[in-house]
Amino acid sequence: MIAKEQEDDCLGRDTTMCGDPISWFPMRVTYSRELKVKAELDRLAIENFLPMTYKLLDADTENPHRDLVPAINNLIFIHSSKDRISSLKSSNAVLQPLRYMMDRTVQQSHTIMTVPDAQMQNFMRVASRTDDSVMFLNDETVVGKVGKHVLITGGVFDGVTGVIRRVKRCKRVVVELEGIATVAIAFVPSVLLKEIEN
Repeated sequence: MIAKEQEDDCLGRDTTMCGDPISWFPMRVTYSRELKVKAELDRLAIENFLPMTYKLLDADTENPHRDLVPAINNLIFIHSSKDRISSLKSSNAVLQPLRYMMDRTVQQSHTIMTVPDAQMQNFMRVASRTDDSVMFLNDETVVGKVGKHVLITGGVFDGVTGVIRRVKRCKRVVVELEGIATVAIAFVPSVLLKEIEN
């Protein structure tokens, strides 16, 4: 029988991580300090993922330019243990802005959100692209009900799974980490889509 203390440490939706302290933690970063936090995590050799995209800056000035910037404000993913992250948050000034995200889909209060490894790998396959082949979405961008679940069977996104959703009047393959982040692939030929079970 699992002790009460161990039960309290079982984090996130994927209960198989109980006893395995390493997981992907989506974390908020206050005051848009994502790049500084990432640089510090890289220095400490802690695996992390910060989705990036090119955006047009200073569009109303004489010097408009495209810069690579965080694609989702105040969000970074960290692959580590809760104990390690919490220790760094309390001892490292650069990492103090990190905040755990709470999982609102479970009954237990104060459950820290984690992302199962397979879902994270699938998301990163798409969200690591910085060109126009992907679009990062907010809740208002996606309309209509969720369509078929599909597997992409060729091209640069070969092996990625997602759902068909209507985005900007077009049907697109969308990869979503529920309650965290959503990214859509701009175009996938229908011949490369195979319907799969949810």
